[in-house]
Amino acid sequence: MNPITDAEFAQFQRFIFEAAGISMADAKKALVTGRLGKRLAAHELESFGDYFKLLNSGHHPDEVQMAVDLLTTNETYFFREIKHFEFLRTQALAARSRPQPFRVWSAASSSGEEAYSMAMVMADCMQTTPWEIVGTDISTKVIDGARRALYSLERGRHIPPDYLKRFCRKGAGQYDGHLLVDKTLRSKVSFRQVNLNAALPELGQFDVVFLRNVMIYFNNETKRQVVARVIATIKPGGYFCVGHSESLNDITNAVQMVAPAIYKKGA
Repeated sequence: MNPITDAEFAQFQRFIFEAAGISMADAKKALVTGRLGKRLAAHELESFGDYFKLLNSGHHPDEVQMAVDLLTTNETYFFREIKHFEFLRTQALAARSRPQPFRVWSAASSSGEEAYSMAMVMADCMQTTPWEIVGTDISTKVIDGARRALYSLERGRHIPPDYLKRFCRKGAGQYDGHLLVDKTLRSKVSFRQVNLNAALPELGQFDVVFLRNVMIYFNNETKRQVVARVIATIKPGGYFCVGHSESLNDITNAVQMVAPAIYKKGA
């Protein structure tokens, strides 16, 4: 396999921007080489340029999705940025006397830890009030993993001990060193593939949306388009949580900051 050239890397920068709106920095050349190198071997190709031609031929849609999956998968873990889950808890407690379902969207759910963290909070707080978690991601691979809900114990190190005991099952035998999210909790979380860089499917309206640690990969125009789509799914008076390294300043005035990385949509 020939090393990736600057011109070939630029092709994949354009590919992932057009597919997912992600602006891939020049420093990511090693990531592209590492993640796509095995696909060249699988197709017995000698160069990244040949692999790009395969993707661009229109004859291999499954391979295009594979490449998108490989280039967009990000590391996550349970209860990442805990302040947002504490905020979600306050909103859930305030809503549990109402008859309407409380709906939460994990809009870049990756392998599912964020969505299941949300579900643990909701199951703990909502009593008889109906609730639902929707998790979406552009990657079909991570969505499939999220549905399985099987994780290494290391990935669950931030789960509160009480939640770990109540909502997870420790693996044994071939699953030693893993945890499985409880079936009852899994039933309250639905996952589907959604590309935020395109028109959204019908998802309904949400009380709280998390879109965290993703917009740092978008340019400002892509951010504006994605944020506008997401905000349209938030109920009046609902909340939008972004990553603590992200901001909606100069992106939209449809929501107002109420706490670090937490915005409220006007009533």
